Amino acid sequence: MHIDLSGRVAIVTGAGRGIGRHLVLRLAREGVTTVALDVDQGNLDSLGGELAETGVPSSQFVCDVTDATRVQEVVEETVRRHGRVDILVNNAGVAGGGAVDTMPEDRWRLCQDVNLTGTYLMCKAAVPIMKRQRSGRIINAASFAAIIPTVGGAAYAASKAAVAQFTRALAGELGPWNITANAYAPGMIPTEMNHFTERPPEVQERLLDLLTIRRWGTPDDIAHLVCFLASDQAAYITGTLIDISGGKLVTQVPRVAYDQAARRDPTLQQPTPDAREPSRTP
Repeated sequence: MHIDLSGRVAIVTGAGRGIGRHLVLRLAREGVTTVALDVDQGNLDSLGGELAETGVPSSQFVCDVTDATRVQEVVEETVRRHGRVDILVNNAGVAGGGAVDTMPEDRWRLCQDVNLTGTYLMCKAAVPIMKRQRSGRIINAASFAAIIPTVGGAAYAASKAAVAQFTRALAGELGPWNITANAYAPGMIPTEMNHFTERPPEVQERLLDLLTIRRWGTPDDIAHLVCFLASDQAAYITGTLIDISGGKLVTQVPRVAYDQAARRDPTLQQPTPDAREPSRTP
């Protein structure tokens, strides 16, 4: 199956680093004109340098997704520069933790404001353009925490579960205009935000024991899915929350399968945290 995204225009939020940056670079290499939004000008400048090497048009804007006025300005400027908006990837997010009875209110509000309200504001600005086009792809980053939360993660889990439900409601509204809206739920993808690969080895092993595909996820895993959802091949998929967690907790103790397989076939190598290294090129 050949996925052809060439000539399309995509806005990606939280694009200055981590998975968002990887998504922008991958989309550019698929021929997509990218519009990268982030709150850090330095990250955007370095990203712009990398994008210039692809030879595909791009723009970068400092934008706080909780600022409705700025969001509207950036989307309007995208249309002025590039003519349309075909793909919106709401990747920007923060993770705030803490027990409910001791969590500061500002930490709770930050999670809801960035993760949920930021997604809403971006969609509110982009949807009228997509309606005029009679086409569009909206792809929202939820989290595995939207499916099963962690202890001390109420603020984050609540915001991401709300993103999943928001996406379903949005998909229902946009069907008549041939616009799809989907969300995805990453599992353990090492980033600067979660520091999975910096944890003690015994902690990493315990976390990996929760996975059916017993390795860390990579930004490439997310990029493959986003490109598919943005493509014509996904035209009949909407209103979904796609679990992209390596089969986290699909059985009660996923590690049991690895132990049993090793007993039956001693030549089977037990996977390690770095069993599959992330791709060095987006």
